Amino acid sequence: MNNYFKNFRGQVTIFIIIAVVLVASVAIFFMVRGGVFKTNIPSSIEPVYASFLSCLEDNVYTGIDVMESQAGYIELPDFEPGSNYMPFSSQLDFLGNPIPYWYYVSGNNVEKQQVPSKSEMENQLANFVEERINNCRFDSYYGQGFEIDKGEPSARIFISDTDVRLDLTMDLNVQKEEDKILVRNHQVNIKSNLGGLYNSAKKIYNKEQEDLFLEKYAVDNLRLYAPVDGVELTCSPKIWNANDILEEVQDAVESNTLALKGEGDVDDYFNTKLGVDEDVRFINSKNWAYSFEINPTDGNILIANPVGNQPGLGILGFCYVPYHFVYDLKYPVLIQVSNPETQETFQFPVAVVIQGNVPRESLDASASESQNSGLCEYKNAEVNVNVYDTNLNRVDAEISYECFGTKCNIGETEGGFLKEMFPRCVNGYVLARAEGFEDAKYLYTTTSSGSLDVIMDRVYERDIELRIDGMVSNKNAIITFTSDRGSRTVAYPEQKSVGLSEGQYEIQVQVYSNSSFNLGATTTQQCVDVPQPGLGGLFGFTKEQCFDIEMPSQLISNALTGGGKQDYYILESSLRNSNTIEINAESLQIPTNLDQLQNNHILFEDKKLGVYFR
Repeated sequence: MNNYFKNFRGQVTIFIIIAVVLVASVAIFFMVRGGVFKTNIPSSIEPVYASFLSCLEDNVYTGIDVMESQAGYIELPDFEPGSNYMPFSSQLDFLGNPIPYWYYVSGNNVEKQQVPSKSEMENQLANFVEERINNCRFDSYYGQGFEIDKGEPSARIFISDTDVRLDLTMDLNVQKEEDKILVRNHQVNIKSNLGGLYNSAKKIYNKEQEDLFLEKYAVDNLRLYAPVDGVELTCSPKIWNANDILEEVQDAVESNTLALKGEGDVDDYFNTKLGVDEDVRFINSKNWAYSFEINPTDGNILIANPVGNQPGLGILGFCYVPYHFVYDLKYPVLIQVSNPETQETFQFPVAVVIQGNVPRESLDASASESQNSGLCEYKNAEVNVNVYDTNLNRVDAEISYECFGTKCNIGETEGGFLKEMFPRCVNGYVLARAEGFEDAKYLYTTTSSGSLDVIMDRVYERDIELRIDGMVSNKNAIITFTSDRGSRTVAYPEQKSVGLSEGQYEIQVQVYSNSSFNLGATTTQQCVDVPQPGLGGLFGFTKEQCFDIEMPSQLISNALTGGGKQDYYILESSLRNSNTIEINAESLQIPTNLDQLQNNHILFEDKKLGVYFR
């Protein structure tokens, strides 16, 4: 029995060895057929296969370049246009190259993210290679007697920090005379920092979404280069031009954004402390889309009125101008992450958003689909909109619909008519905007289909001529036209025109002249009741405690010296048939002390104006 089992074990061992040899032979056979051992490719066919691998490498390199320049995308997400209300689209046009925003604000004021995941990038790059396989041409080899056939490609891409690997499955038959070969599996390794650059870009994006460091720099720019809040000692109004403020803020944002860096001295203001190894650059251009709003304003003018020169405030003994303006500011920043050694750059844009002088709220920075508010996505009520001027001539206008604080862009009229689907809403507003007309706003319910006629008032731009005591004047003046639609303010004589439409206005003119009287320093006493110390305070007993308040001396260099008020209904025919609005006002004496200054303000309230159209 012992000899039997020994012989049996010997036979089993022989069978195992034979099986191993067979499996190894089959594996070697398929590895040779699959092209793993390229040394088995006949020398006559080697140039053809080398040319094919070179073409694959070129395709991968091209796809990487496109992906790095387009924020990780080859196939761009669906384009979403901006609007007049929010000029951002879903893509930043950088030197003619569309780059999808990773974070932006849509045309209907909805915050959205579109950050690609690494798996999405791998799939897009694989599809890109598959689609370009047919561009691998062998024309020069056909003339040499080669027969080359390609099968259906199936590509897989693997992105790591330092390389990109392509695994391609595709039958490639090559034959020349007696030499022939079939290669089914092809592999290409590309040295590229695409993965590492993408990881650093995600790290920067996550830091921006968590810390809002770009918004914090934007707030600093706003407070340094625009009037936000403060107090100035003066008895005349402070006036700013919104267009000048915008230009100065844009210049500041552009230059200061370029100065930002990913690393540097610890105390360097422009060091963003990103914690990435690559070079980082931040780019902004004032020619890109901007959203810039200031409140309160009168047209394009910001005005802060003085306190202390009004009737009844003589006890102050000085004048001051407090101001507080609220800004909404939105602009793009393009972030470039570069590796100097490989000379690769990955770039992606984000929108910087300031609302009410403060940064927006942080968002979840994880890659996500576009987020929609819902209202504007479901337009299922058909509405016909007709837009006319006051003479019933048709007007082409931009139409939008506002409901519960959400504004949806509907479209533009053609020949004064628009037939379009609206979102369903009770007591929403149809808004019409056209160049040369006042904005129109109509309450309209869209729970069912219907039609609406919109009448828009034409705006006429007319020159202003100010006369003081019958003489043409170039003195500094603030001219305000106030109606139920708002107000328009002219800083005369820098501005000498105004855009008006038909309506009831209160016209006000305040003329200011140079003065040179000094308000001396004063000390006033203010008393308040404070709790008594000890047990008395516990039972609610108080005592009077007084404080001295010192007011500094103040030189009054500009004072009210003329003007008045007038209620006036302006007809469209008066505007249409004239070129100039003549306003006549009376002068007041130049004050030499605070009492005379306050007396001028009292007299001003009763002064009337003469208004003429010519």
